[in-house]
Amino acid sequence: MHRISRILSTVLAAGALVCAPAYADGIVGTGFPAGFPVIEDTSLAKPVIGFGAAGPVTRVPVIFLHGNNDTPFPTACNPFGRVQAFAQYLAERGYAASELWALGYQGDQCNLAADQTNRSRIAHTVAANVPDLSRFVAAVLAYTGAREVDIVAHSLGVPLAREWMRQEHAYQQVRRFVAIDGPNHGIINCSPNPLNYFQAPAAGGFTPASEVCKELGSPDTPFLKRLNRGDDTPGPTRVLVIRNADKSFVYFPMQDGAIAPVPAEDSFGRPTQFSHSASLQGAAELNLLGQGAFDPVLGSSHMGILNSPQTWGATFDFLSARPHR
Repeated sequence: MHRISRILSTVLAAGALVCAPAYADGIVGTGFPAGFPVIEDTSLAKPVIGFGAAGPVTRVPVIFLHGNNDTPFPTACNPFGRVQAFAQYLAERGYAASELWALGYQGDQCNLAADQTNRSRIAHTVAANVPDLSRFVAAVLAYTGAREVDIVAHSLGVPLAREWMRQEHAYQQVRRFVAIDGPNHGIINCSPNPLNYFQAPAAGGFTPASEVCKELGSPDTPFLKRLNRGDDTPGPTRVLVIRNADKSFVYFPMQDGAIAPVPAEDSFGRPTQFSHSASLQGAAELNLLGQGAFDPVLGSSHMGILNSPQTWGATFDFLSARPHR
């Protein structure tokens, strides 16, 4: 537990990274443009954070969704926030800033400093954040005048996008979907095994009874059984999965950078193989190795894959490809 506390302290201390300016030509910012509606975060009762820009839109707008305990850009309390850099990569390859948007559906993460168990509480569940995504997509479509969006999601952002599309039958609104290392079939961090240190309050409180684990602790939770019933990739949306094929601390029972392994058991205490949790039947899939090299804070593959040149390049190619005839 002390090691986890030290890791979390390092993460918070690193949070003093300087954010990019809010707006400039060709620069992805850290806020929304004038005239974009204020969207209240359902769980936090304050405006959502994120980015976007005014201007002409000729490509399908892209909406980025971060993972659990993350933000769209670095904040005072979160040093990761690599979605902004990812979007900047697309901007440098022809996307206008007005075509690049992100939703920060969990705020700036500063509430974690006071209570690390907020990481696993209800405000961090998929169900709690679907309303935020629903309103955000509607606002982006209305503001840009586009008829559809592309979504690029990492980790928890993947089932968030999928559940929103399922609840609202919104598949016609999403042209292409990049699903990066998402917990589509559960996470390894929720077992009742004493060796699962993620149960400790200092490590997030991921007990079987926590709200996040009720959703994602097993492939057999009611939430995941409902989400994965039938076709994993329904509707016309084209899907690309980008996953870690060697290690990722939320799926593999092995060391991932600074993150020690936990037993391969689900929230019911049953031996469970989570290593292909990110896969989706019917999707194209890119399997990557050694992605911990791209996480400068913890050296973890699960965070590194979001910051990977391979991920960024494959995403650009997928979103830019001409449709099949």
